[in-house]
Amino acid sequence: MIDINESVMQFLLAFVVVGPLLGAAAALLPAPPGLKGKSPGQAVLRHGVAVTGAVLIAAIVLALGFDHDHPSKMQATTDISWIPALDVRIHLGIDGISLPLLVLTALLTFLCALYSYFKPPAGPTPKAFVALVLLLESGTLATFAVLDLLLFFLAFETVLIPMYFLIARWGGEGRTRAAWRFILFTLLGSVVMLLGLLLIGIKAGTFDMVALATDNGRSLTASVQVIAVLAIGIGLAVKTPMWPLHSWLPDAHTAAPTVGSVLLAGVLLKMGTYGFVRILLPVAPDGFRTFAPYLAAFAVVGIIYGSLACLALAKQGAKGDLKRLIAYSSVGHMGFVLLGIATMTPTGVNGALFANIAHGLITGLLFFLVGALKDRTGSTDLDTLAEETGAALYGKAPHLGGLLAFGAVASLGLPGLAGFWGEMLALFGSFEPAAGLSRPAFLTFMAIGAFGTLLTAAYMLIVVRRVCMGGIENETPKLADVHGYEFAAWTPLVALTVLAGLWPKTLLGLTDPAVQQLLAGGSR
Repeated sequence: MIDINESVMQFLLAFVVVGPLLGAAAALLPAPPGLKGKSPGQAVLRHGVAVTGAVLIAAIVLALGFDHDHPSKMQATTDISWIPALDVRIHLGIDGISLPLLVLTALLTFLCALYSYFKPPAGPTPKAFVALVLLLESGTLATFAVLDLLLFFLAFETVLIPMYFLIARWGGEGRTRAAWRFILFTLLGSVVMLLGLLLIGIKAGTFDMVALATDNGRSLTASVQVIAVLAIGIGLAVKTPMWPLHSWLPDAHTAAPTVGSVLLAGVLLKMGTYGFVRILLPVAPDGFRTFAPYLAAFAVVGIIYGSLACLALAKQGAKGDLKRLIAYSSVGHMGFVLLGIATMTPTGVNGALFANIAHGLITGLLFFLVGALKDRTGSTDLDTLAEETGAALYGKAPHLGGLLAFGAVASLGLPGLAGFWGEMLALFGSFEPAAGLSRPAFLTFMAIGAFGTLLTAAYMLIVVRRVCMGGIENETPKLADVHGYEFAAWTPLVALTVLAGLWPKTLLGLTDPAVQQLLAGGSR
């Protein structure tokens, strides 16, 4: 930790939120400012790397200046009146819950910009591509930094349009249908969520999330809390995505370009689960307790459903698409996050927040790797990949094969890697749920979730055997192994996956005090 003046911290957080938005506007200029390239396209791609790099540096400095002795305290806060008639304020701040998500978003967006610089998107000019990625980053970062319900909604919605165009313009086969399903599902969920947010703000007399969390639902009747949790929860569940509101996700991931899939899985899904923790748990605890068993039930169904879908895609002879398989695996992994939140315990919620970060690192890496395989073989079909890689991906491209195997074992929750701790803590939280929740029901959910971890191991090991270890002998030439720019984009994800797995206190030391205070009566 370094000692940084509070005003500097405020500036850094404001820059992290607004910087990408200004960068997006600059990218659309005839000659974007910054580094020059051999062509206008290369110049704007360099601009994207420069802006996302500057935002990442600011996020890291913000993390270094964060008071780690008091992670439950809102820091780097800015509170300015914006719409006095509605008491809407530009209220920004971070604590131990939001800081890791802020840094994860800045890191993944920078790595995507770096990857895109060396592997430019198809099209005459990447101006629109860079602007959309930066707009997406700004909306996501704002979601994790704002402390006003209406600003949260605006930031939550900002990401929809850029992701829609990234899929529809730069996606693969079926991109138009996938983009429309994405936008329609999320918009319908958001309309319902807005009604719930307005209900809370009007009944409580404020939209300020800190004040609402401190009040801990005391100014809201039980019926208002139940209605608000149902309405807001539907919108958040669509974005998470929770079974059975997940059906837009596999199509969106399968059709999206590599960068779109990385950002969708790595950061956009986290916006939904973050809303559950930041808004519903502290603001409407009684209403949330009413729905917690149902949320847990949907979560464990999602765990089993996602795992069985992945097994069906992974088996020999099936029309299995590796990208679609990883998309379905996200339904299962996010099920563990929702299960941890549903326990309403510090152990479960900490596990959910840890699993959020782990999923962003591991699944982001897996989508990068699948994109690299598609670039080399022209397909993500498992049968085609098995034929193209011949006897073994290990033999055709050993580093690429090793990274794919690493990503698979990290995703299945191997102890010592990041994927293990979040799912384990979510299951531990189910063993002793919060007061007022049925322990026998949550013990059942725990058993089902534990069985889901076995299914996850099964389909991931099948993928490794089919793609990395092969079994089809042919004379196909060696594939290009990991390029330098790929190494630069993927190494941070590998390193952080190992670091979080070996030293979980790195994350839990931030989240636990904030979660304890949030569950006890909100952040102050």
